[in-house]
Amino acid sequence: MSRECELTGTKPMTGHNVSHSQIKTKRIFRPNLVQVTLHSDALDQNFRMRIAAKALRTVDKLGGLDAFLAKAKEDKLSAKALKIKRDIEKKAVA
Repeated sequence: MSRECELTGTKPMTGHNVSHSQIKTKRIFRPNLVQVTLHSDALDQNFRMRIAAKALRTVDKLGGLDAFLAKAKEDKLSAKALKIKRDIEKKAVA
């Protein structure tokens, strides 16, 4: 399982630990991924996703999964999230 957020595409980044004496050692900054169940009001269905805690806060702020996916760029979404977004759009048109 990759360490990538399904909604925002956040991946691990690399950097340095810097000591007081300015010695730099490599380290990895991993996203804070959590397993959550999100509800789509348009599809009236629950979806289990592995997303970053920061993305979960954004989903809450925007008013739910449907609103978040409406604003999200398609290149950042996982295949699963992209399918959900397209199903919501189809439901809205019909």
